[in-house]
Amino acid sequence: MTDTPSVLITGASTGIGATYAERFAQRGHDLVLVARDKARLEALAGRLRDKTGVSVEIVPADLTNRNDLGVVETRLREDWRIGILLNNAGAGLAGAFERQAIDDIDRLVALNTTALVRLAHAAAVRFVQVGEGAIVNTSSVVGLVPEFGQSVYGATKAFVLYLSQGLGLELGPKGVYVQAVLPAATRTEIWERARADPAKIPPLMDVGDLVDAALVGFDRRESITIPALHEAEHWDAYQAARHVMIPGFAQIHPADRYRTAD
Repeated sequence: MTDTPSVLITGASTGIGATYAERFAQRGHDLVLVARDKARLEALAGRLRDKTGVSVEIVPADLTNRNDLGVVETRLREDWRIGILLNNAGAGLAGAFERQAIDDIDRLVALNTTALVRLAHAAAVRFVQVGEGAIVNTSSVVGLVPEFGQSVYGATKAFVLYLSQGLGLELGPKGVYVQAVLPAATRTEIWERARADPAKIPPLMDVGDLVDAALVGFDRRESITIPALHEAEHWDAYQAARHVMIPGFAQIHPADRYRTAD
């Protein structure tokens, strides 16, 4: 792996992914950009090459398609220049659960979870072999807040958070850094694509601010980065409360409150 590794970014044609591409190009990293929209990828790649002089390759791919996904997995397994995977591709889905089309739900889960974990695995196998590398997974604060009412989307993002924390514990001692980035509401096209009601869209963070904050967390080697959370001690308290419960799970008898029926 080179001193300045290449970065493979999924969901790179717009929004958070495109902004990450700009920032990493400015840092001197060559790029491999993955998204469905070939025209947008080509336009972005051309701008970045002209502006920064880095090498930018594009891989048009629909990550819900197993053949396309396989192409990206192979690239991650075989391209030893790639030292950073940015698992950013994702989608939302508006509306009440019972009104969402099951095929739309299936595609959402495939993109937000299955594709992400397969790409993370493809990268991790090689990163562990060389003893270095980084995997950045885009989660969401919605994964912490079922009260938001985006049940399937939030569940996929909770999966990404848990996976990232688990992989950090597994892979960290082997030289692989894993970061989960949890955006709050951010100004991207995801709202329009999810057919969200404009009247219900909350105040939005600028995507550049989001990515710049996430990169501060990346440089600090944070495991969890939540740019919108001003009180870091709240996350620390959340983690502390979770750890307090862990010893209580190792019991062979049910808790007293379940021993008798009300």
